[in-house]
Amino acid sequence: MQIIELPMNLIDEDKDQPRYRFGEESLQELVNSIGEIGLLSPIKVRKAEGGRYKIIYGNRRYLACSKLGRDTIPAIVSDATDETEIYLEQVAENLTREGFTPIEEGEAFDKLLNDPKFASSVKFLAAKLGKPESYIKNKCELLKFGPAVKKLVVSGTDIRKGTLTEDQLLPLKDLPMEYRDPLALTMAKDEMPVVDVKRIAKLFKDASISERTKSQLLYKDGPGLLDTWSAYEASRKERARAAADAERRKAEAEAERAETEREEAQRQKAEAAGGAGAGDAGLRPDAGAAGGAGTSGAAGAAASGGTAQAAAATASAAAGTQPGSAALSQSDSAAAVAAMAAAAAGARTMVTLRDLLAALPTPEALAAELQAATSVDPEALRDGLDDLIGRLEGHLNACRTARAEVVRRI
Repeated sequence: MQIIELPMNLIDEDKDQPRYRFGEESLQELVNSIGEIGLLSPIKVRKAEGGRYKIIYGNRRYLACSKLGRDTIPAIVSDATDETEIYLEQVAENLTREGFTPIEEGEAFDKLLNDPKFASSVKFLAAKLGKPESYIKNKCELLKFGPAVKKLVVSGTDIRKGTLTEDQLLPLKDLPMEYRDPLALTMAKDEMPVVDVKRIAKLFKDASISERTKSQLLYKDGPGLLDTWSAYEASRKERARAAADAERRKAEAEAERAETEREEAQRQKAEAAGGAGAGDAGLRPDAGAAGGAGTSGAAGAAASGGTAQAAAATASAAAGTQPGSAALSQSDSAAAVAAMAAAAAGARTMVTLRDLLAALPTPEALAAELQAATSVDPEALRDGLDDLIGRLEGHLNACRTARAEVVRRI
């Protein structure tokens, strides 16, 4: 590898190179360093038309030497002509330098992947640059954000006010644009740690929260959004617990209803069998009594001449008692069935009410949701709440009346 001194006036910058942001402060530091100890690393160029050279890498060093008024600069002249290989070399060189921002990396990777001149693949780039595929994909994901967010992105992981790191942005990348950029700017303003950004992103990904509520949440600052996430998380856990309890109560009610139906079926079967046996038994004594009455009647007729009619009346009265008893038993059975049906209906109503309560957010979360909506149309919200409160109070009064009746019966 040969290093030669090239005239500065024969060298052109590569305006298409991946690194295009040069801070004036850092550039001045480089000027001071080269002025004191000289240029330690040569630039690399390739031959261009008309005996000129184009920089492959070393733009900042070239600019610093220009500021110092140098006539020549140490350079390595490359014979490379493949555009993809040249651009990859520029990217690889800049990855080792400070100040190559994640956005610049993402734009360089995106160009290599989507520009027809290069037509690379993530797998190819990962192999060439010695980086994981996820590294390249994550840098490209940063390009989803708008210009106002991109200019705040810095290298490293330090959280500082007014800047954004890659780790802060990635949790927000899949949110709709109307949430993504405003939230990113809020995270920068309030110096939100990555763990909190992930929680806030989860809040805006929750499909159970209305778009209207999410839009209202954008007016909150970072700590306020974190408080809202905490309330929703508590509400979510409470709803999950309540849903599990509701399922358990539903299963218990189903089992209880099945047991009640089974017992009722057995009772009716036993009554039917008992009624049939009693009917047979009732017929036999009546027949015997009739036979006895006939015998004694005959004897009485012979002896006293007229007591058979009294015996017949007695037998008839005894026989007449049985149908009345059967009618009374059927009436009692119908009343019992009706009472059991009413009890089952009451139990189902209790289960339904518990399920409805379980579906509601916790009082704290409900208050947070309603307060977030007050800025939309306070009067309409107030009227709606008044109507809802009135209807709920009507149901509560019905429950209180039922409870008072139950207490009275105890």
